[in-house]
Amino acid sequence: MADLKSLLTPTFSAKHITAAVEHLAGATESFGHSQWEPCISKAGKFVEATLKAIGTHCNVPFATGRKFKADKVMNGLGQLPDGSFDDSLRLSIPRACRVVYDIASNRGARHDPHEINPNAMDAGLVVPVCSWVLAELIRFSQKGAVDPSEASELVEALMERKYPAVEVVGDRVYLHAKRKSAADVILVALARRHPKRMSKEQLVAIATSNGFSRNNANLAVSRVEKFVDSDEDGMMRLLGPGLRRAEEIITKAIESSN
Repeated sequence: MADLKSLLTPTFSAKHITAAVEHLAGATESFGHSQWEPCISKAGKFVEATLKAIGTHCNVPFATGRKFKADKVMNGLGQLPDGSFDDSLRLSIPRACRVVYDIASNRGARHDPHEINPNAMDAGLVVPVCSWVLAELIRFSQKGAVDPSEASELVEALMERKYPAVEVVGDRVYLHAKRKSAADVILVALARRHPKRMSKEQLVAIATSNGFSRNNANLAVSRVEKFVDSDEDGMMRLLGPGLRRAEEIITKAIESSN
C-alpha cells in the first residue's frame, strides 16, 4: 500500500489518496469474504476520496463532511475547458466513478425483492472499475515513468492479498481450502470468470492444477451441469444457483482458514 501512495502523492493530496487506497483495500477484502454490501459501500467511499483528490488537483471546489456532493464534483470536472487538465481526470475517471457511485448510492433500493439478489453482481462490477481508476491515477501521476501494465500490476498486488481463499494466476484459479472437491474448484472458477463463459477443457485444466486427476475433473464437470448454462459450443456460464453455491464454498474456505 505504501508503494501505491508514494506513486500518487507527488500529484494528489496525501490525505485523500490515503483514504482512497484504504477504502479500495477494504472493498476488495469484503469482496473476498463474499460480503457484498460492505464491498459496495466501501467502493462508494473510494469514489468520494478519489473525487476529492482529483477535485483538489483540478481546482474544482467541493464541500466537506456530510455536505460533500460527488455529483457536483463529477459535473464540475466534466465542465472544465478542453486542454485545461488531462482528459482522464476531466472525463474518463469521473465517468467510471459515476458508475460505481450510482450503484453504491442506490444499493438495494432499485431491486425487486422477488428477484435474485444482484449485490454479488454489483460487487463484481465495482471492484474492477475502482482498481482501473486507481491504476489510471498512477499512470497520470507518474507521467510516463510507470507504464499502464506496471500500474495495473501494482493495483492487482494490493487486491490479490485480499482474496485469502481464491487465487488467480494467469488463466488458472486456485481454491485454497482444507477440504475441497473438484466440483467445488470448478464452481469457484466459473464464478470468478462470471459472466464470461468457460470451456470444459479450461475447467478440467483448472481442476487438475488444483491437484485432482483428469478423470475426477471430467466427472466434476458433469456434476456441475445443473448449475450452468451451456451454449451451442459447449461454453459454460454459471446460473444464479451456481453463483450462490460458489459463494458458500468460498465462505466455508475462508472460515476454515481463520
